[in-house]
Amino acid sequence: MDPLTGWYRDGCCKTDEHDHGSHTVCAVMTAEFLEFSRGVGNDLSTPRPEYHFPCLKPGDQWCLCAMRWEQARQAGVAPRVVLAATNVAALRYCALEDLQAHASA
Repeated sequence: MDPLTGWYRDGCCKTDEHDHGSHTVCAVMTAEFLEFSRGVGNDLSTPRPEYHFPCLKPGDQWCLCAMRWEQARQAGVAPRVVLAATNVAALRYCALEDLQAHASA
């Protein structure tokens, strides 16, 4: 809830047919992942007040695009996953075994 995450900005990783990024993987941000994300064109570390986006810091939980999480996994920088808060729709892009291997404690 702080920062307020999710496609609907309701704190949950819910999705619908308009969510083309599939914001369904609940991940715990790390400095390494945030740097990776900035490097591939999605700067999550800079506040964007025009979008009511404060910025993310290591330790924040965020509903990531499933494809971005998979891209980060393949690059060896995937953040930990909160399985109980990750939407089953993430399985369209991510293997359950990979999500489980990155589960947060």
